[in-house]
Amino acid sequence: MSDLLWPGDHRAGDLFTDASVVAAMIRVEQAWLDALIERGLAEPSVATALDGLAGPDDLPSLAVGAESGGNPLIPLLKLMRARLRGRNTAAVGWLHKGLTSQDVVDTALVLCLRDAAARIRVQLSAQISALTRLAGEHRETRMAGRTLTQHAIPITFGLKAAGWLTGVLDARDTLAEAARLPIQVGGAAGSLAAPVALAGDPVTARELVETAARNLDLPPREPWHTSRAPLTRIGDAFTTCTDAWGRIANDVLIGSRPEVRELIEGAAEGKGGSSAMPNKQNPVHAVLIKRAAIAGPPLAATLHAASAAAVDERPDGSWHVEWATLRALSRRTLTAASQTAELLSGLVVESGRMLATLHGARPGIDAEQLSITPGVTPDHHPYLGATDEIIDAVLARAERR
Repeated sequence: MSDLLWPGDHRAGDLFTDASVVAAMIRVEQAWLDALIERGLAEPSVATALDGLAGPDDLPSLAVGAESGGNPLIPLLKLMRARLRGRNTAAVGWLHKGLTSQDVVDTALVLCLRDAAARIRVQLSAQISALTRLAGEHRETRMAGRTLTQHAIPITFGLKAAGWLTGVLDARDTLAEAARLPIQVGGAAGSLAAPVALAGDPVTARELVETAARNLDLPPREPWHTSRAPLTRIGDAFTTCTDAWGRIANDVLIGSRPEVRELIEGAAEGKGGSSAMPNKQNPVHAVLIKRAAIAGPPLAATLHAASAAAVDERPDGSWHVEWATLRALSRRTLTAASQTAELLSGLVVESGRMLATLHGARPGIDAEQLSITPGVTPDHHPYLGATDEIIDAVLARAERR
């Protein structure tokens, strides 16, 4: 999958592609069929491997067929049943038995989201390593602190990097919590009516759901057909990530302006060039990261709007809008995660330019210090507050997993 109008989308690889969504739906059906057999509700003779019942060549027809029933599982089931007849006729009647479309689509989305979260966490780890290095190496690198775009008081770049790291650590922790996504099985109207009818009693039906959840390595949970907090939470977590990276990108964009020139993106062949101006070296990764940070919140807001619009026992339209929204948000977040890790690993810190800017801002930038401690020479008594202690605390937090 690629997206010409979202440069860098290839970094997301096969995440949330049509093929991976189909594979996830088949995994859910397989886990349920296996659970029916494990709980003794279906005969062992119906055991069969569902993998391979649909392939890449089937994707166009499945996409077209999804319109008729309003979701992609319906044409997939039709295709799977047709092909099962030539492999294991006994399994045809047990495929999808006790489930509804939303059970399979929701749980398939959960599997794709779990994959997205795992890949993003890898990039977050790389970012944390790069920021830990920057904060440590530059704890003594003096620069002008800025508030409301103007010079404020002296700080160090190590403190700025520690601030960036704090945002990334917040994103890491938020994502870790939100990524504990549960299975979604409730039957036609969220009451587990069909599973109970199959199992004979509610206790066995709930055990059936727990078995399917275990087969998918997902935690069990009561049906959440119209209670969409698991999806809004993961959407918010992805946006917390892009918020943190957007803040970094903005600082790099400002710091790389020619008149500032305190931060420079790492160079690479063909990176940052212009179609018309050979003199330019654009901070392209920071630009693309900022783009993702701008685009993320509206996508998360769509998930909240859908959750608020849920009605009855299956939402009419608000359920359907979640799917493409989650795909876009997941792929864009992973793309930005990779770009941010690369940006930070190659970031060039112009410490000499930072110091020159700080000296050029004097005596105004020392006004607060001189008002509190008159007569102190700023050059000999740098006004850095608890900078070392703050950096140490953030670095200690980064070491905790």
